[in-house]
Amino acid sequence: MESLEQCFEIVSEYCKANMSETSHSLFIKPLKPVSMADDVITLSITSDWLKNTVQERYLNLLQNGFTELLGFPITVKIESISSVSQNIPLSQNLAAIGDTTNTFENFVVGPGNRFAHAAAQAVASNPAAAYNPLFIYGGSGLGKTHLLFAIKNELAKTRPDMNVMYIQSETFTNELITAISQGSTESFHNKYRTVDALLVDDVQFIGGKESTQEEFFHTFNALTTAGKQIVLTSDRPPKEIKSLTERLQTRFESGLMADITPPEYETRVSILKRKAEELGYPISDDIAQYIADNIKDNIRQLEGIVKKLSALRIMENSSPSISDVQNAIKDIMRDERPVPVTVDKIITEVSRTFDISEDDIKSQKRDAEIVNARQIAMYVTREVTGLTHESIGEKFGGKDHATVTHSLKKVRQMMDNDPRLKDMVEDIITNSRN
Repeated sequence: MESLEQCFEIVSEYCKANMSETSHSLFIKPLKPVSMADDVITLSITSDWLKNTVQERYLNLLQNGFTELLGFPITVKIESISSVSQNIPLSQNLAAIGDTTNTFENFVVGPGNRFAHAAAQAVASNPAAAYNPLFIYGGSGLGKTHLLFAIKNELAKTRPDMNVMYIQSETFTNELITAISQGSTESFHNKYRTVDALLVDDVQFIGGKESTQEEFFHTFNALTTAGKQIVLTSDRPPKEIKSLTERLQTRFESGLMADITPPEYETRVSILKRKAEELGYPISDDIAQYIADNIKDNIRQLEGIVKKLSALRIMENSSPSISDVQNAIKDIMRDERPVPVTVDKIITEVSRTFDISEDDIKSQKRDAEIVNARQIAMYVTREVTGLTHESIGEKFGGKDHATVTHSLKKVRQMMDNDPRLKDMVEDIITNSRN
């Protein structure tokens, strides 16, 4: 294998096939490869909380993936960014560990992303003066995160003294929870309110989380008042994040909103050619056109196919045939198709919305806030999966038909009487399906 980064991309896909998409996005996707020494591979992640969760739940899965790929036993070591380098300033540390491969130069521009690309370049050229905030939205796998890192990497090159921070919205939420529980909110404020540019990915996930929205509102105001740049991405525009507070929606819409749509045929072919070139794998026109004809809506799928073909070429020391291409497309379509919404995925989304642990939601505990979260999880399960009352009861600790019926009825009544709760539940349903 040509690089540790390439190895990790393949292992990440291996993990994705063996866990829910939500868990993969939260715990595997944020990992970054740091080093490989003998049979030990070190990965980093942004917080101690995420590090501990990955170690407890997914360490064996990661080790199995690397072992299967490389052909000999691998030990995986997880470190948080703070432990990777205690003495490097945060902005430099993030620049060193963040994704430096996504730049404006290797972003393939087409009709569906031209406006967002131009806006991102304008921000990188003149931060806090061009468009502030810049809000980029569009479906999964269309290049939103690429543009965030392109901004970050361009600023690191042209303005190395700037403190530029990239975060996922879930990281912001998790660090806020930790700060509150440890009484370190002042340190949290200093971290986020003193940056020169804040780049936030998947901001839709702060919808419905009261304390997170309150904190983000004040962070937003502090930065914009100080003339600092904010860039946000989301899978939908602010007005469609139903449980987003009105004051945050207004602020998100106060700058420039730029959408990204799926690439047309010519752009898809260009993306394939560019990715193959980056991997040192010369792809023929026939193969590029065949892939572009079959994969139409997701850039990540296009790149995933090229990665699979490149890995196959390296491992077998031969050029992949059209049959290999067809199999790669089948694998990608299987890996990338929407993950069937499971009860566990719904419980995860309810858990992070109401800040109630997944174990408590599935437990027999009768605390009012836990019961409320459990009933909402049952309601969403019924709406999204269509499971019978009996099956839902089994998924929530053996509740009987009458208990489930009562829970569903109660949630419907609460939603009728509380428009805000209705918005939160609708966002949970949307996020569970994505």
